Amino acid sequence: QVTLVESGGGLVQAGGSLRLSCAASGLTFSRYAINWFRQAPGKEREFVAAISRSGGSNDYAASVKGRFTISRDNAKNTGYLQMNSLKPEDTAVYYCAAASTSLSDYVPLRSGDMTYWGKGALVTVSS
Repeated sequence: QVTLVESGGGLVQAGGSLRLSCAASGLTFSRYAINWFRQAPGKEREFVAAISRSGGSNDYAASVKGRFTISRDNAKNTGYLQMNSLKPEDTAVYYCAAASTSLSDYVPLRSGDMTYWGKGALVTVSS
């Protein structure tokens, strides 16, 4: 059984930082690109960041570029999202997702490309 478990969410003041983790089990982690999506109250889920299987390629939504950093540790089967300079508009449930791919530097961007999803972690940024 494949599971993705997010952790590290919580309440932080604007300007603060959080680091989300995505612990994967039941899959060969290095064969999957890892993505982060988020869904704010009353809004649709949106792409945040993605990293390739190898970790050599990544991409970010314009709204988080320069503030968020995605990374992964294939030896620990874990992905990360470092979030700095947080803003109230970053408040959302953050979801980790894994996309099966044979391409080591492929960075998927669409939710429809994901194979597995975590249950999400709530991030609340107060003003």
